[in-house]
Amino acid sequence: MTRTWKVRFGFGILLFAVFFAPAGGACRIYIDINAPATRKFKIAIPDFQFLNFEHARPELATALPAVISSDLDFSGYFSPMDRGSFLETAGASMDPASIRFRDWTVIGADLLLKGGYACIGRSLEVEIRLFDVFRGQEIFGMRALGDVDRYRYLMHRVGNRIIRALSGHEGFFLTKIAFVGNATGHKEIYLCDYDGYRVRRITADNSIALLPRLSPDGGKLMYNSFREGAGAMLYMRDLATGETRRISGRKGLNTGACWAPGGGKVALTLSVKGNPDVFTIDLDGKIRQRITSHWGIDVSPAFSPDGRRVAFVSNRSGSPQIYIRDLAGGGVERLTFDGKYNTSPVWSRLDRIAFVSMDRGRFDIYTVRPDGTGLRRLTEDQGNNEDPCWSPDGRYLVFSSSREGRYHLFMMTETGQNQKKITSMKGDQTAPSWGP
Repeated sequence: MTRTWKVRFGFGILLFAVFFAPAGGACRIYIDINAPATRKFKIAIPDFQFLNFEHARPELATALPAVISSDLDFSGYFSPMDRGSFLETAGASMDPASIRFRDWTVIGADLLLKGGYACIGRSLEVEIRLFDVFRGQEIFGMRALGDVDRYRYLMHRVGNRIIRALSGHEGFFLTKIAFVGNATGHKEIYLCDYDGYRVRRITADNSIALLPRLSPDGGKLMYNSFREGAGAMLYMRDLATGETRRISGRKGLNTGACWAPGGGKVALTLSVKGNPDVFTIDLDGKIRQRITSHWGIDVSPAFSPDGRRVAFVSNRSGSPQIYIRDLAGGGVERLTFDGKYNTSPVWSRLDRIAFVSMDRGRFDIYTVRPDGTGLRRLTEDQGNNEDPCWSPDGRYLVFSSSREGRYHLFMMTETGQNQKKITSMKGDQTAPSWGP
């Protein structure tokens, strides 16, 4: 059955038609995203064909499949194959009756993705078909219409639909990442697509901007800046309008803001009472709750998915360790005991906490369950690895790493697999925040 729907976006109307081929039995290609380790499916993606007689924008024949190939590679579920191994001649048909599936099984492909496109003015129409090579069977197909100048956006949506068809869960290819970069000589906030493309500078404070945090809906950004010269104050920027306003400019610390689920408040460290403690404030800057009250230094709050607990870092035991505060009951429990320096907790929507720990003079990323069990090390022997942040679906992490000398952003799966570099800008890129 063919299903058609329309979705409105700022640039016009994007039309999708999704169709599934009749199946003679269950498909053998299925991604279990909850499995501890998922084998990668080898996927062949030839150049796309022209769907009409006007061969406009010939460069898209390779650019369109390159975007999908990169997306599927980043997901960790697929291994795109080298085109040099393909036996099929260029321009071969998309019709399954004309495809020599044996040519693909011989080179070891599990999946074959065939595509075509047509450009009419500013409009781009794309059709893709995904085949199970072993069975010689089409398992997914779709058509999509969008703006030719936003072809990456269009292909990210196609990639998301492929992931959903094979796993039952939406892909993450339309998400974005905020981070700190110093390419201008000043630390400013930048925003990019999940894969590091379409980088745009958000701030121009010509000072020091720090600790960006995207809101749960992706529409707002909290960050610290020394733009007023009187210490790091907390600001909130509306990403649609560009409006920026100061949220907290209290004397002393106003740092480390973390959005609560729902986006109605943030937790941060204030020293308004003298000692650095964790508080919550609303979006007008009014203090709502004091979360910690201790002689130690309490910083880096992170809300649990249900908003009922907050993880934070404290030196109350003598060295930085991670603790969890129950907001209703008021109890505080220590989470980390291994290692003498544990910082930067972030809590995933799948109820796992990532953090940074120092080992042999280097920083690496670990994850652990909120009850302290299931400790897992994700990085090792590759420079310093810091600033972890979960993807909106809780299945991936973005982080900064000095493994190539300067700090750049990398991403990996929740188990530490498939580590890939996503930024290559001048200078350093640090403190990522991953939003929808």
